[in-house]
Amino acid sequence: MTLQTVILAAGMGSRLGRSLPKPLTELSDGRSIMQQQHDNIRAAFGTDANITTVVGYRAETIVEAFPKVSYVHNERYDQTNTSKSLLRALAATGKSGVLWMNGDVVFDPRVLGRAIALIEADRSFVTVNTSKVSDEEVKYTVTAEGYINELSKVVVGGIGEAVGINYISSADKKAFMRQLQRVDDQDYFERGLELAIAEDGVRIQPLDISDLYAVEVDFAEDLERANLFV
Repeated sequence: MTLQTVILAAGMGSRLGRSLPKPLTELSDGRSIMQQQHDNIRAAFGTDANITTVVGYRAETIVEAFPKVSYVHNERYDQTNTSKSLLRALAATGKSGVLWMNGDVVFDPRVLGRAIALIEADRSFVTVNTSKVSDEEVKYTVTAEGYINELSKVVVGGIGEAVGINYISSADKKAFMRQLQRVDDQDYFERGLELAIAEDGVRIQPLDISDLYAVEVDFAEDLERANLFV
């Protein structure tokens, strides 16, 4: 079955201070952030992997740069957060499980290689980095069985950070979408995962990639750090 992948790229990315959508930011190797993501997806899953990109801010620039993938438009990109962008994409990908990522993450190609076994087993997961816990990032805790418990920027006592690359199984997708529908427009998609865990009994495994690089590019210093790896 063809893997469904989603890239969330609707936001304005104003903190980086560029006029183009943040996923089009050029890296030191000449590729854009989004091109690096496409290359990583194709390297791990082949050319048959279906990529659906959620666009909003200056959507035409992304569509022009990557004309051969599928698109979902979030016309309310300036009024909503990743929860609503992801909901639109999940609705467009049928009943299958979905791998999704934030459109501003520069990451080691081996991250997806490590995820293949869980994807083939159709098991929901969130990639995590346990080597640091920053106040501004999405943090997590786990249950006694080792599954994700809390997942947000306000978690107290977090044991690591979420990287921004995740998978929802075909079995868990319906519950997750229902919770994304419920959450506030300004909520991140992690709120939908938290509610699916608490109210629907969804079990999400943390996938530790602490030994690999994954940089969410919000500020100029993040871009400098990402360029050390590519």
